[in-house]
Amino acid sequence: MARKRGKNYKAAVEKVDAEKAYPIKDAVQLVKDIDFAKFDSTVEIVFKLNVDTKQADQQLRGAVVLPNGTGKEQTVVVFAKGDNAKAAEEAGADFVGEADLVQKIQGGWLDFDVAIATPDMMAQVGRLGRVLGPKGLMPNPKTGTVTMDVAKAVKESKAGKVTYRTDRDGNVAVPVGKVSFDADKLVGNLKTIEDVIVKARPASVRGVYVNNVSLSTTFGPGVKVDLDSFSNVEA
Repeated sequence: MARKRGKNYKAAVEKVDAEKAYPIKDAVQLVKDIDFAKFDSTVEIVFKLNVDTKQADQQLRGAVVLPNGTGKEQTVVVFAKGDNAKAAEEAGADFVGEADLVQKIQGGWLDFDVAIATPDMMAQVGRLGRVLGPKGLMPNPKTGTVTMDVAKAVKESKAGKVTYRTDRDGNVAVPVGKVSFDADKLVGNLKTIEDVIVKARPASVRGVYVNNVSLSTTFGPGVKVDLDSFSNVEA
């Protein structure tokens, strides 16, 4: 069943040339101009990649700190003990704990955005896989959230660190800021994530790697982006 769209969405769509791939700066300005939400929408970029996600070596996963942040205050929990727990608290972690924190989450509490753990805590944190995994909250070395340097991990998360991974269709969707951001700040964030995705190209991929790129806001329509235009932008 086709999703019914409101008049505001239809009006926004009319301002987008569906056949055109816009230069990145023009695409940013366009999604800002056509956004109609009554709140500060999130701006998201989506890369459609020519990868076979059934192949382990063609699955992308990682994290990057956006230079201009995300515009969202991240609530960070850290599973650590002793000196590591103290370091996490001093770095600004919102919640720090051991078995008590595991138990709290097992009880249904999920009021946080990022979970970080030291390697020695993963035996306990592993029990939360069925809870945290589907929500993308499970600590993972590939995203820098399983680490002994918890202070660095906390500071990066607070500063605007975002994670990325391919879905089963080969798409990578990443939030890059808010509509209220200056266009130049959004462009800077977009260039940063584009650099990361392009450099993460699996060696086994043949032919075209990035099929297309689009930009959108929370409720707004997608705007195609000219990948080549990123080369004219400094991060």
